[in-house]
Amino acid sequence: MTHENLSVDVVVVGGGPAGSAAAIELCRSGRSVVVIDKATFPRDKCCGDGLTTLALRELEQLGLEPDKVEDWCDVDGAVLRSPSGRSVRVPLPEDGRYAAVTPRLQLDDALLRMARAAGADVRDGHGFRSFDDSRSEVDDVICVEADGLSIEARYVVAADGMWSPVRKATGTNDPGYFGEWHGFRQYASGVTGSAAHDLHVWFEPDLLPGYAWSFPLPSNRANIGFGVLRDGTRTGKEIKEIWPDLLRRPHVIEALGNGFTMEDRHTAWPIPARVDSVPLTAGRVLFVGDAAAATDVMTGEGIGQALLTGRLAAEAIIAAGATRPDDAGRLYAHEVRHHLVADHRMSLALGRVLGKRWGARGAIRVVGASGSWGRRNFARWMFEDEPRAVALTPSRWHRHFLARAGAYRD
Repeated sequence: MTHENLSVDVVVVGGGPAGSAAAIELCRSGRSVVVIDKATFPRDKCCGDGLTTLALRELEQLGLEPDKVEDWCDVDGAVLRSPSGRSVRVPLPEDGRYAAVTPRLQLDDALLRMARAAGADVRDGHGFRSFDDSRSEVDDVICVEADGLSIEARYVVAADGMWSPVRKATGTNDPGYFGEWHGFRQYASGVTGSAAHDLHVWFEPDLLPGYAWSFPLPSNRANIGFGVLRDGTRTGKEIKEIWPDLLRRPHVIEALGNGFTMEDRHTAWPIPARVDSVPLTAGRVLFVGDAAAATDVMTGEGIGQALLTGRLAAEAIIAAGATRPDDAGRLYAHEVRHHLVADHRMSLALGRVLGKRWGARGAIRVVGASGSWGRRNFARWMFEDEPRAVALTPSRWHRHFLARAGAYRD
């Protein structure tokens, strides 16, 4: 491999949603950007593939067209199953899109293609290796060493995931941190039950405070998985043994329909969710997405938070400009606190309630007894961050927060 020397405004490390969102926004503002990633795209990412309203609004703002993603599947309702066995279907509002599912293999590739089209120099297959601190001190730039590349830049946006090599290189990592949650996922085909079109959430007694899910995909496929809290009470082996048992449970088989087939093998991944305490910056290095531990602590959803933090990092760099480069980190941390930290604390409190049998049973019982307005707004509360966030974020209150249209309304 030949070695190249590059000089740009920003190096984005990681080509997932957070990195692509940052690169797109930066390029559209006239900044020069190199995106590096050790993987070669398209590549799969172990994930539930679910898109909440936050993710959909961020994707719409970026200009992603859903019909450009082959296996995009809109969701108009969710079936919730209580630990007691009671099931309730909650519809989503019809004024726009509030939830969808799409494989990360396709979504991430579509976003990275958008970054290329916006002007980013995308170097997939080139992983981050280190910083050259000696040159950085002399030239007032950050010098990034990657596979086959030496890059000088004013900023680095670290979108390189839970085990961020960039964070490790800055000395701001916690070697003993393994995430708040652990997720398992596998795809199924031949799905003929209600899971072919509805999103299912099962509050299984043995998974609380976690849950299991089935998210629909086109052509009678589904993303099936579960997430459990890393609380130290279960070993990795015990968690792994839940998987085959879950697929034999009658209500799961009923939802999937007789004759479904599990594809390939199941995969697992850690879910980081401590955006309220992890360092968000290290000088002119800004951490986004999983590298910022920005996942929703209640639901485990992280795509919307990744897109949001990527955009906020880009906006902070743009706002700081050439005259105040050291302000970018401060601006970014302030915006993340405004948008996510209060939401994180609210989700943590709500998660403690839903994580107990009485809490999950009570919530679903109340929803089942409510009218269409109550069910619809409970669904919004699940999939949309704003109705949940306003309780602890008064600066975001407005008169119509429960009547805001979904994404892609037009």
